[in-house]
Amino acid sequence: MAKATVVKKNNGGTIAQNKRARHDYFIEEKFEAGLSLQGWEVKSLRAGRMSLVESYIIFKNNEAFLFGAQIQPLLSASTHVVPEATRTRKLLLSRRELEQLTGAVNQKGYTCVPLACYWKGHLAKLEIALVKGKQLHDKRATEKDRDWQRDKARIFHR
Repeated sequence: MAKATVVKKNNGGTIAQNKRARHDYFIEEKFEAGLSLQGWEVKSLRAGRMSLVESYIIFKNNEAFLFGAQIQPLLSASTHVVPEATRTRKLLLSRRELEQLTGAVNQKGYTCVPLACYWKGHLAKLEIALVKGKQLHDKRATEKDRDWQRDKARIFHR
């Protein structure tokens, strides 16, 4: 009898990335936060079914919440739980980090957005950042610099 082989997708522990945030914002400072998840959400994360594209972080009552992130439920989700894909999820941060983030968002005009979700051991972590918005000319300059670095690498590689 032949053994069934299990193929695991090894992508370095990364579950989802928010590439749009890196394009639309200047990243000032990064933080690592834990996620408070339900059981079906963890199973969906293991399958890589998360999207951070339209998500952002809000602060209420000295707590941080991930708003707008989508975790698509698996077809084999439990029947006694009603999965909600865009549920607001609590972020687990230290008090010092929360005070630093809320102060920057409220007083200095920064925005807080998620950059990536990844596995750290058996825990799901979220990389969040304090960001400032880019103007259109800033986006063009960033794209121009990136193209020049790519062309320069091609020229020197030969």
